[in-house]
Amino acid sequence: MSRLRFRPRRDVVCREAVELVTDYLEDALPQARRRRFEAHLSQCPDCPEYLAQMRAIVALAGSITPDDLTPHMRQEFINVYRRWRDEEARDLL
Repeated sequence: MSRLRFRPRRDVVCREAVELVTDYLEDALPQARRRRFEAHLSQCPDCPEYLAQMRAIVALAGSITPDDLTPHMRQEFINVYRRWRDEEARDLL
């Protein structure tokens, strides 16, 4: 039987780190939060990999033009955006 690993503190900290990645990449974190975020990265086995993946996604996304997308892909992006917008609107209620 496999054992479940219980790491509540790290999971909470990692979830917070995931939420801060965009601000970190945009250099929009206040200095204290940036230091805390970087301290977490230096100790976490998983978050640095996530950060590297996000950097790669940002680099790739910056090189995509509308002509690179098929009509189906464009429609999927529109659908994803609409779902996100609707969820955001529900969260504000």
